[in-house]
Amino acid sequence: MRRFLTVAAIVVTGTPALANDSVAELGTGGLVLARSDSISMESEDLFLSRDRVTVDYVFRNGTDKAIDTIVAFPMPDIEGNPNEVPSIPDDRDNFLDFEATMDGKPLTPQLEQRAFAAGLDVSADLKAQKVPFYPFGDAVSDALAKLPQSIADDWLARGIIVLDEFDDGSGWKTVRRPYWQLRSTYWWRATFPAGKPVRVSHRYKPSLGGTVGLNFYGDGKFDGEYDAYKKRYCMDADFEKAVRKAMAAPGPEGNSPRYESRLAYILTTGGNWAGGTIGKFKLTVDKGYPASLVSFCGKGVKKTGPTTFQMTAKDFDPERDIDILFLDRPQDLDSGKGG
Repeated sequence: MRRFLTVAAIVVTGTPALANDSVAELGTGGLVLARSDSISMESEDLFLSRDRVTVDYVFRNGTDKAIDTIVAFPMPDIEGNPNEVPSIPDDRDNFLDFEATMDGKPLTPQLEQRAFAAGLDVSADLKAQKVPFYPFGDAVSDALAKLPQSIADDWLARGIIVLDEFDDGSGWKTVRRPYWQLRSTYWWRATFPAGKPVRVSHRYKPSLGGTVGLNFYGDGKFDGEYDAYKKRYCMDADFEKAVRKAMAAPGPEGNSPRYESRLAYILTTGGNWAGGTIGKFKLTVDKGYPASLVSFCGKGVKKTGPTTFQMTAKDFDPERDIDILFLDRPQDLDSGKGG
């Protein structure tokens, strides 16, 4: 049993809690140019899987002069909320293991981080008390435990921290927990020569959401979050038929026959380039396990291998982000061998 205490004068909202045994995915996308009115995106080759995201771009400066600008990769925001369970691949600053190249040469991006509580920048407060910005792990817990009481009271009143009260079997404990939001961005300065193509590639390990069982199907029928899932993942009749068949099969050791994995990719920032479209766009989705089911929104999607699906488009206008739903057999996940 546990409860979390905040001060009523400050209202901080979070996303709705998911079902039991669930973790929430963090939506991540591609690159953003500080100046884009003269630089077009000639092509984007996007590969999405549970293990990695890779993006290969070709940009072109359409002017007769070189353009110096900033290229940024916004990391997903992390909410230091003890009521939420985000999926974070790593516990260091580069928690997505992000890396990038430009014309084949490795880049060393700078990392910009800020902490916010109740909409206000509290980075200076955390720095002054030598509290790590990353809101999870032993380092931040130890730092918060050492705060002077007057500082802790102030941070509680401002919504920077909450008090986590719980009974661990030896009596009630009160622990200070982070409640700020961490915003992280990798960025670097780049030169785009006049009239020449520039190739930029980056890769990272995605944040995956997951649920033991299904949030949209139970007791032999579609219910729960079915309407939201159908819209978000474009579930069609063939997919729903496959779900019924899969969920009718017995699960191993009494477990659900299928577990959910969810991946979110923010694609709409692709409309920020000159012209607002992507000249040539290719999307490849790898579901990882041959027996897994997958559903996502796309036009003209074709199966290209035992686990891969692909769509291509010209003058592509990224009007919506990409959300992918994987339904896996527990025994495949336990084996750890996809593809």
